[in-house]
Amino acid sequence: MAKATYWADSYVDKLCTAQEALKHIRPGQRVFIGSSCAEPQHLVKALSDISERFTDLEIVRLLSIESGPLTLIANTSHSQQFKIRSFYLGSCGPDIIRKNQKFITPANLSQIPHLFKSGLMPLNAALIQATPPDDFGWMSLGISVDINLSACETADIVICQINPKMPRVLGRSFIHVNDVDFIVEHEDPLLTIQPLPEDESFNIIAKHMSRLIEDGSTIQTSLSLTTDAIMTALSDKNDIGIHSQYLSDAMMHLFSIGVITNKKKDFNNGKLVAGAAVGSSLLYEFLDDNPSIEFYPSDYINNPGIIGRHNKMVTLNTAIAIDLTGQVAADALPLNNYTGINGLLDFTRGAAMSKGGKSILMMASTMDHGQKSRIVPLLTEHAVVVPRGDVQFVVTEYGLVNLFGKTLQERVMALVSIAHPDFRNELFTTAKEMGLIDSDRKFKQAIKGVYPLKYEETIVIKDIPITFRPAKPVDERFIQEHYYTMNPGDIVSRFFHVKKSFAYDQIDTTYEIDYINDLTIVATIGELGFEKIIAVGEYFRNTIINMAEVAYSVSKEYQGMGIADILQKKLIQAAIDNGIKGLIAYTSPHNKAMISLFHKQPYKVTTEKNEDMLILSCVFSDPKADDDGGKALGDAILSMG
Repeated sequence: MAKATYWADSYVDKLCTAQEALKHIRPGQRVFIGSSCAEPQHLVKALSDISERFTDLEIVRLLSIESGPLTLIANTSHSQQFKIRSFYLGSCGPDIIRKNQKFITPANLSQIPHLFKSGLMPLNAALIQATPPDDFGWMSLGISVDINLSACETADIVICQINPKMPRVLGRSFIHVNDVDFIVEHEDPLLTIQPLPEDESFNIIAKHMSRLIEDGSTIQTSLSLTTDAIMTALSDKNDIGIHSQYLSDAMMHLFSIGVITNKKKDFNNGKLVAGAAVGSSLLYEFLDDNPSIEFYPSDYINNPGIIGRHNKMVTLNTAIAIDLTGQVAADALPLNNYTGINGLLDFTRGAAMSKGGKSILMMASTMDHGQKSRIVPLLTEHAVVVPRGDVQFVVTEYGLVNLFGKTLQERVMALVSIAHPDFRNELFTTAKEMGLIDSDRKFKQAIKGVYPLKYEETIVIKDIPITFRPAKPVDERFIQEHYYTMNPGDIVSRFFHVKKSFAYDQIDTTYEIDYINDLTIVATIGELGFEKIIAVGEYFRNTIINMAEVAYSVSKEYQGMGIADILQKKLIQAAIDNGIKGLIAYTSPHNKAMISLFHKQPYKVTTEKNEDMLILSCVFSDPKADDDGGKALGDAILSMG
């Protein structure tokens, strides 16, 4: 039995130079190198210096940083010496990705530690970086625990670069001096990354998705999101928690302004939990010995069962493309390129297990400077990362849709509606040819319509959150259900005759809109994608007189709550914004509710009688006097006789 050794004595015995430690690595072996910004740069450079000693040395890594020594080595003439196996290529540019794609090993991040621990991918050596030991001999892996910890636990030999610059991060991030074989002391500035260039389309996307994120949610974010986009989506939220694969500078900023409190996670309460950090030196200082932050290995962080235990788990990730059936590709992108298989599917499935959880995929609608659509008929050039059955919310700068529980035809209509307008007609036509939608289906006004997010608002009325928003092509079924459940009398008031059928080609002008000449505002309750429409307000512009004809309907159980008044105010604002002269309404003389509603406007109302019909009109340039309202309403009521 080996004699126990005091850890400090063991530390001294294991202390050596990088060159001395690396002598124990032989040709043909498999060597793990600490990932991302925790890459042990001094050890990697020393390994490169003695590369002539090796043939077929397989290097295993998770995430590389383009400026890191290992990435630079991979692009030199070391092909006979090193074969670099990457689980994904991180911040490498597209040329490097193409050059090295044959060595990418697709795997969900939650499963990579199993590869090491099970012996399916045995490691002969692990080159890692850690903090100096504390008084008890424990060293923190610092900014990268993810798969580093399992590599240390399973490799035949562990060579540890001790770097005083490494922050001491709490959680399951520690290895003991007694569990490493060689110690190399060398101080290096840690690798950092520059902030991603801001992209206005992603800032618009962030505004769309912000309504999905409730106070008290637990968040995971992709590294491919810009700081501004994350701040736009989350800066007005309260009690946000974090359980994420990576921490970024944006999360540090949100923590500093009190948005992130981790108080309502329902699991690991009070703790900001992640597997690694990639960012600035300021971020690394923020992590150092911070008791509110804990890092764990990826088989914990990315375990869907663990993810699903969190309250309102929301995952925010980027995609490179999606096809009309909902299959998603998420390979690395130039600039916004910290994507890949990695943990995307883990978090997507974990969020689906969470109470109130949501999975959100974001992408700009086009690529190659607007020459290609990221929404395509069928994925052929990219591998599927997220199967169609796992996809929930998809967001572009043109809108937000929920694909979960939708038929292929409904998915086509949804995705075409958020594609770039220049590609909608082509996508719609191709979908018909593929048999994904009915051959007689039309997509008229909305083919070029741009969803006006500014008219979207959630208002709490009698403790019910009601969202008022412009209608979308995906609202077809919800609008049908609204009309089918209306009282016969309300139907006659709205359509001027008894109506029992609301087939799509009879009401398509309600949701096939261009948002300028024709606009519908709906009032909805419930989750986006499964809403109940409780009221509809619409206008249609008569271009000859430049007046907008308006009509309203409110479900009986929600009448008397001021909903129609809110719809009218939003339609008026939109009409003014779109240069419309005024409003006009055709109604029955017995429809007191419509007459009263129209007279609530702050404009002078003119009333005409045409046989059994009242024609109400107003011009926005003609405000009513203080005493006009009551007189005009009285005149209208008298005219009923």
